[in-house]
Amino acid sequence: MNLDELDAALRREFTGAEAERRVVVRQAGDLADTEKAETDRGVPLTVDEIVDNLSDAPDEGIASRWNWWMGALEAAYGGYEPFQVRRIPKE
Repeated sequence: MNLDELDAALRREFTGAEAERRVVVRQAGDLADTEKAETDRGVPLTVDEIVDNLSDAPDEGIASRWNWWMGALEAAYGGYEPFQVRRIPKE
């Protein structure tokens, strides 16, 4: 997965601070590197899939949307808690 493409897509689709978006991109990259989502769900983790899933989340900030999706994956498969956003650095 191309993290620059993900960053650009998140910038286009969602509002939020740059620092918040960067943390989500980093967490998505870490998740993609593990191949856990692909193994659990049988489909590769892509930019489009991330944007689609975050679009389904309640209308909140991007980190909240990400955490909502990670919570759903945690409930379904387990092992996604480490990929949740816990802290957003100050810009």
